[in-house]
Amino acid sequence: MQIPIENKKTTKPAESELRQDIVTGDWVIIATARAKRPDEFVAGKRAEPDEGLSIFERAEETKQEKDVLIYRQGDDEWSLRVFPNKYPAVSRGRAARSLEEGPYFAMTGVGYHELVVTRDRKRHLALLETWQVAEVLDAYQERYLALMNKANIKYIQIFHNHGKEAGASVTHPHSQIMAIPVLSPYVKSILEGAEGFYKSHRERVYTMMIEYEREAGKRVVFENDDFIVFTPFASRAAFELWVVGKRPNAYFERITEEEKFTCAEALQKALQALFYGLENPAYNFYLYTAPASGEDYPHFQWHIQILPRTSTWAGFELSTGIEVSTIQPEIAAEYLRSKLASH
Repeated sequence: MQIPIENKKTTKPAESELRQDIVTGDWVIIATARAKRPDEFVAGKRAEPDEGLSIFERAEETKQEKDVLIYRQGDDEWSLRVFPNKYPAVSRGRAARSLEEGPYFAMTGVGYHELVVTRDRKRHLALLETWQVAEVLDAYQERYLALMNKANIKYIQIFHNHGKEAGASVTHPHSQIMAIPVLSPYVKSILEGAEGFYKSHRERVYTMMIEYEREAGKRVVFENDDFIVFTPFASRAAFELWVVGKRPNAYFERITEEEKFTCAEALQKALQALFYGLENPAYNFYLYTAPASGEDYPHFQWHIQILPRTSTWAGFELSTGIEVSTIQPEIAAEYLRSKLASH
């Protein structure tokens, strides 16, 4: 692992830590900026999402850090802002330092944690105009390009939590961007899987997948010139959706202006299908792209995965990592298609 670090054994208590599982290689962030007292984990004492005036609408009053990006419309009112997170999971702008303990490896959790906020606190992405969703993708791309060449940054994860069950502690719609100095084993497995498939079959796995899904049709929920929305064959959760581009491209930051609009349309249709079909469920979506560290991944395809929170992990899922989905993806797709068609 090529991470420049200072060889020190101690750090300030306020800094986050990245700790690595000695067996699996998985990473865990100990987010000290979000530290809680032990009794705050007792059921009934957990923080509820805010329902009052939006802290983002009153950014200056609520002492949000100065925005790093702001979009304005013709009336000079802001339509989108990007703020550094007041309670970041990682510590911004510091050199990583090693924090070994006995046989274990850890380091200070350096990186960047930002919030992408749309103006209207009551209209989430499924209810926005398509151009407004495209503006969100604009912000993703602009901040990705600004963060990818920062010192120590290896991967940039863009994600969106909607609803309390999906981890949204603020009801005002917002996405998050985290730039971190490590590559998770899960993301690494996706990248290696795409490369391994090409070596075995001499075809790009995502291209083959898209071609088959378009031909079969039974799992497709929406399609336009550049993107396809479908329920994956091995869906990990009921009503899981993928948004995948038709043009081979491993790097989200290389999306074109035209593709941003067609991607916005596809993402919006996917979220609308869930909104109408499941009556506004909680969900998470995340954008998987090639690492920011410069390696070449010619057979990977950047894409968005949407996971509705339709069930809770229990003992089997937690112990094996094998998720149990309670509806066939083909039936889920047919249902979502019908709901989209009726609206």
